[in-house]
Amino acid sequence: MSYFPLFADLNHRKVLVVGAGTVAERKITALLKAQAQVYIVAQKLNPQIQTWVEQQRVHYLGEQFEESQLLPVFLVIAASNDRSLNQQVYACAERHAKFCNTVDDKALCSYIMPSIVDRDPLQIAISSAGSAPVLAKQLRQQLETTLPAQLGQAACIAQQWRDKVKQQLPDEQQRRLFWEQLFASSFTTLASSGQADKAQALLAQRLDHPDHRESGLVTLVGAGPGDPGLLTLNALQAMQKADVVLHDALISPEILELVRRDAKRINVGKRAGAHLSKQEEINQLLVQYAQQGLNVVRLKGGDPFVFGRGGEECETLVAHGINFRIVPGVTAALGATAYAGIPLTHRDYAQTVQFITGHLKGDHAQVSWKCLARSQQTLVIYMGTLKSEILSKELIAHGRDADTPVALVSHGTMAKQHVTVGTLQTLPQLAQQAQRPTLIIIGEVVKLRQTIQWFQP
Repeated sequence: MSYFPLFADLNHRKVLVVGAGTVAERKITALLKAQAQVYIVAQKLNPQIQTWVEQQRVHYLGEQFEESQLLPVFLVIAASNDRSLNQQVYACAERHAKFCNTVDDKALCSYIMPSIVDRDPLQIAISSAGSAPVLAKQLRQQLETTLPAQLGQAACIAQQWRDKVKQQLPDEQQRRLFWEQLFASSFTTLASSGQADKAQALLAQRLDHPDHRESGLVTLVGAGPGDPGLLTLNALQAMQKADVVLHDALISPEILELVRRDAKRINVGKRAGAHLSKQEEINQLLVQYAQQGLNVVRLKGGDPFVFGRGGEECETLVAHGINFRIVPGVTAALGATAYAGIPLTHRDYAQTVQFITGHLKGDHAQVSWKCLARSQQTLVIYMGTLKSEILSKELIAHGRDADTPVALVSHGTMAKQHVTVGTLQTLPQLAQQAQRPTLIIIGEVVKLRQTIQWFQP
């Protein structure tokens, strides 16, 4: 081990930074975050550092470095672009037994600054001992995608309860087991998703009733329209922690590959004329697995709350007292149209947009066709191919021009994406030939596809 890892308490301690360029700015940003008192020596200050000086967030000592400036400080950072000056700073620091870091010059360092994953108060430091800093940064980026942004809240709550847990569980081994089981439960997910009250209630329940079986957590995750790159970090993190995943039929294989390897996967997808599971059965499965104390993910195409029946599933979970959270996703109307090069709104063509489901329930005459047929708006119809004839006929009958451009996007955002363009009058014929699933876009904005299409699958 080339370096001994440690975390320094810089709160209200003095740190000297020699240099005031872009690199120095990055170091000072981290120092200010650690509540250090920063003193700067440099011939010229960059605009951001000049602003900090004016705001009295940092202290400017002047243009010339002097050895006496080292005496009151705790750490030194040499960040100038003059190596001879950096050598001088390092030599002086060595004489006075002050830790010194010289940026990008390992030979002039008595300590190095690692890549940090910051989940305050949790911190993960990654170092290659100066041999491959880019590799260390790549590892940090990988960890950033897997650790919730608010993970530190779990540590904050644990800190508040440490004394009480110690009093109630005086045996050290018993306490260690308690904390291990707590952090492996849904406590961490609740704390890191802004549900601090529920996290504390769970902690208290486990402390008072250690043998009580805890209900699990259900996370409704929007998987987006198909491209795995459109998943949010929260979605990826939930999929990596899942014990059970109930997924739609249309979830792409590339996205399912990102689910935790040993998670149980259940296809509960519904397609026109081929329902694998009724919604009531899906609701019951969510309750059943959560009551077993499992971490359950309901992986839904697009967004859970846009024609995804996420609201119905949440109502069921509330009725059974089961904790849940929502991870929004990119709905098809946003993702597929963007990949097709069709803006939903445009100052010259459409000032409003409406999302409509093609699964018209009951008598379609109850639909407000006059409202839907207004010009200067975009209609996006989900699951509308089976109703395309009705859509075309009624919209034209209620005033929409028969030559209004339409586009049908199949497998949007994916490598097999296919886009067909026509008019409102020809919509029924286009729909008969379209692959499924298909999104229908009606409106003058479709004209812009010819100009701004960018995605070539």
